[in-house]
Amino acid sequence: MIQDISEKIAWLKTNPKMLEGIFRGIERETLRIEKNGNFSKTTHPYSIGSSLTHKWITTDFAENLLEFITPTSDNIDYLLSFLTDLHCFTASKIKNERMWPFSIPYFYDKKTNIQIAQYGTSNLGKMKNIYRKGLKNRYGDVINTISGIHYNFSLPLFFWTNWKKNKNNNTDYVSSGYLNLIRNYYRFGWIIPYLFGSSPAIPLDFLKNTKKKYKFKQNKENIFYLPWSTSLRLSDIGYTNTNILDLNIMFNDIHEYIESFKKALETPSKKFINIGLKDIDGNFKQLNTNILQIENELYTQIRPKRKTKIGESLLEALKNQGIEYVEIRSLDINPFSPIGISKKQILLLDLFLIWCALIDSPKIDKKDFLLVTKNWERIIYEGRKPNQKIYINNQNETKTLIEMSDVIFKDLNEIALILDHNSNDVLYQTACKEIKSFFQNPDLTYSAKCLNFLVKKGIKKTGLFLANKYHKKFINENRLNLNQNILEKEAIYSLQKQEKIEKQDILSFEKYIKIK
Repeated sequence: MIQDISEKIAWLKTNPKMLEGIFRGIERETLRIEKNGNFSKTTHPYSIGSSLTHKWITTDFAENLLEFITPTSDNIDYLLSFLTDLHCFTASKIKNERMWPFSIPYFYDKKTNIQIAQYGTSNLGKMKNIYRKGLKNRYGDVINTISGIHYNFSLPLFFWTNWKKNKNNNTDYVSSGYLNLIRNYYRFGWIIPYLFGSSPAIPLDFLKNTKKKYKFKQNKENIFYLPWSTSLRLSDIGYTNTNILDLNIMFNDIHEYIESFKKALETPSKKFINIGLKDIDGNFKQLNTNILQIENELYTQIRPKRKTKIGESLLEALKNQGIEYVEIRSLDINPFSPIGISKKQILLLDLFLIWCALIDSPKIDKKDFLLVTKNWERIIYEGRKPNQKIYINNQNETKTLIEMSDVIFKDLNEIALILDHNSNDVLYQTACKEIKSFFQNPDLTYSAKCLNFLVKKGIKKTGLFLANKYHKKFINENRLNLNQNILEKEAIYSLQKQEKIEKQDILSFEKYIKIK
């Protein structure tokens, strides 16, 4: 079931330089909250800069939903340091507010006014705002305030061009390699919510209008949880969107992927037509009535990506130049890290994604994808259940998580040896060994620790304790912020850039979105 890759690993051991130059990037979302835990009612702070044009600090769905975006780097420590500096800089500008340390916004109620993110008066800004109005009208507003970590990962071109002795800079070949990785991530990526899932509980509002397949327990704060759940954020309760099975997106071929994706962007949806394009006053309720308004609306566990040029769409970039990197979207906010992710997690992700690239991956069809979906669902809802099993084929054969982890981590440790050889340390091996123990002892997983806090101390008390602790740390460390001047300048420059964009608009919004 899992291919023996000992020969491939042996090849890498004789060519360790193939894995030098792995580039990474992190996007971290977090809600600005008041000191009592309620949603912040203030607009995006002017002193931070423009959410429309700032390189590294923007907003996601809501005006109080911050998003920090690091530059790409092949240095993990630099990446984490820059992300820390973004947090420190922001904390220094919002001293009366805090950043919520969990993925799930536990203190939402009907009185909560969620303000959709604003981006100014330019056509670009209006488009971003109306897209979010569409998300609210299609899926609801509270569901879109759930936060996560996106981890961007690329293997060096040197690896792809030498893999199987391919010497040509062939973008189709690189793309097929990344698609191989993506299919394997779907087959085996349930390992990530098992290890790092940190949303084992959900507020009552999220459970309304859902089929209660599992029997939830309830605590005094009206928070609902399952005894063995890992990441309810990734479930159909929290991760609502069009099913990619319905869109026939199977990640088998870059050209098929682009065409399927394009079809979803151009095909009207009966459900969304019923919402209407505009209200009675002529204001847009969504950008269009298609299955997907724009490319970002396709929510998947992992996505093929490429940097785009000005005026170029993602699909155009993929078609012209192929896949450049993958975006992992199945990471919950790590509440035990002030910045939402730890170095240990990055080390494990590196190992696992390299492994996904090495293992051969047969093309996937809808039947295979249904099996994959069953495994993810099992881990999301009952991942820590004693002797938990997953399906290994369509004949309903199963193996326990411990059996699967033994095979996977044996390979991961071999890959760790190669990476540690390149950097002359044992960081990858140490992380691999420590995280492997999570399968023998599920109480070590992030979700188990989160649930323990929730049940014993309460989510509000725990959340505010961590938020205050991290805020104090950020304020104290801001004096050491190596990027302080750069961030101050970027805040000013981003505001000037937004003003320039607004002055340069000549098209009506109607004409602008037709072009887009």
